[in-house]
Amino acid sequence: MTFSTQIFQWKCHPEAEALCLKFLEDACRSNSALASLQQNLLKQTSTRLFDWIDHLVIGHSDELEKALLTSGFAFESTTSEYRVFNHPGAQLPRIVMQDIALLDQHHQVAGVAVTVEAIADFLMVHGLSGWIEGSPFSPFRRCGFTTENGVTFWLIERRATGTMEPTYYDSSFLERLFEAQELWQTRIRAPLEEEDALMKHTIAMASELVSLIGQDLAAWEVLHCERRYWQSKNHAGQVQKARQDRLGMGWANHDHHTFRSSRRHFPQLVRLFEVLGFHCRERFWAGAEAGWGAQVMENPRCKLVLFLDVDLLPHEVEIDFAHNQLPESDTLGTVGLWCALHGDSILRSGMHHLEAQFLFEELTTDLSHQGVHMMNPFSDFPYLKQAFTSAEIWMVDSQRIEELLHKKRITDAQANKFKTEGAVGSHMENLQRREGYKGFNQKNVSSIIEKTDPRRN
Repeated sequence: MTFSTQIFQWKCHPEAEALCLKFLEDACRSNSALASLQQNLLKQTSTRLFDWIDHLVIGHSDELEKALLTSGFAFESTTSEYRVFNHPGAQLPRIVMQDIALLDQHHQVAGVAVTVEAIADFLMVHGLSGWIEGSPFSPFRRCGFTTENGVTFWLIERRATGTMEPTYYDSSFLERLFEAQELWQTRIRAPLEEEDALMKHTIAMASELVSLIGQDLAAWEVLHCERRYWQSKNHAGQVQKARQDRLGMGWANHDHHTFRSSRRHFPQLVRLFEVLGFHCRERFWAGAEAGWGAQVMENPRCKLVLFLDVDLLPHEVEIDFAHNQLPESDTLGTVGLWCALHGDSILRSGMHHLEAQFLFEELTTDLSHQGVHMMNPFSDFPYLKQAFTSAEIWMVDSQRIEELLHKKRITDAQANKFKTEGAVGSHMENLQRREGYKGFNQKNVSSIIEKTDPRRN
C-alpha cells in the first residue's frame, strides 16, 4: 500500500448518517411533497431521496450542535443568520443550523434541499410553479416552492460552489458560459495519428475555459459535457437518464466519472484535471496479476470525483505515476488495450463508465425489465455495493486494429473478432453507499476490471 493510499483510509460513520436520516424522516412526516417524492423516486428511478439531498436546514439547539460535532461534523462557515456544518470524512449532506431555534422542539428540521440538474425541468414535469432565485445556469440557484408544517422543500441547482446563497451574474455571463460549453463539445477528439497534439490542445482548451468562466465552473461544464458524450454511446445510461428525467431529476445523483488512459498520455490527463481544480486523492493498485492502477481525483468545491485508470506495472506503484511519464510497455493490459482499440477516454472514446447512487437491488431488478442487465457485483458490503451493467459493444476502427496487429499486440484471431464483432466499450455502474462511506473497493475491483478486457468478451 502506498503512502497516498494510507492517508485516504475512508471509514464508515453510521452515527452521522443516522442523524441525517432522522432529520429527513422528521421532514417527510411534516411535508407531504417530500414524502411523495421519496416514494416516486423509489418506484420510478430506483433511488432513495437521501442520495439527492444537498443540505438539511435545522433549528438551533445546543443539544443538536453537540450531536453534530460528536458524530464527526465540523464547522464550515457562518453568516449573520446561520452556520454550516459538513462532515470531512463522509459523503453526507451538509447541515445548515439556523440561529433561531424552532418553536416546536419535536420538529427540528426547517428545510430539505434536494439537488436537481434543472429546477425548471422539475417544476414542469410535476405541473408546479415557483420563483427561482439566482441567474440561469449560475453556480447556485434555489426554489422554495412549498412549505408545510414549518418544513420547506427546496429545489436547488448547484454548479461548482459551496455557497448557500443564490448567485447572480451580469448579462455577459451566459454568453461566456455557452461559448465555453460549445468549445468543449465541438473539440476534435478522434484522429489516431494526432493524439499527442490533441492532448496538448485539450489541456490548452481547458485553460481557455478557465479564463472564460473560472476554474470550478469550467470543471463542472467539462464533466457535464463528458456525461452527455458518454450517454450518447451507452444504452443503459440512456434508459436510466430517461427514468430520472420523468421526475425532473437529471444526473444530479452522479457519484464519480471514470476515464481510461494510455500510459503515454496519463500524466497529461492528470494535468488537464489539475488545470480544472482537481487534486489527487488516493491511488489504487489492484495487485500484480491485475496489471492496472488508478488515480482518484477530487474537486471538493464542485463535489466532483474522478477515477482515472491506467495500465501499471508492479514496480510503478510506489512512484507518483500521476505526474511521472510512464514508459511504453511491450504488452497491453485491460486498460491499455481498451484505449488502443477505442482511444483514450478524454479523446475519442469518452468515459468508460458513469457511476451514480442507486438502490442497488431495486435498480438491478427494475432495469432488467427494460432489457438492461447487471454483471456480477464486485463490491457487496453493507456500506458499499457496486456492479457494472452489461457492456456496451462498440465497433473498432480498422486502422487501430491494423496498428495493433503490426505491433504484435493482438493475434490474428483477436483482430478478426474485433473487426466483425466489435469490442467491449462502456458501462453504467450501479452503486449504493451507506454509513457515509466515501471510498472505493481496493480489493475486489481487479476481478471486474479483468472481465472488461476486450480479449475476454
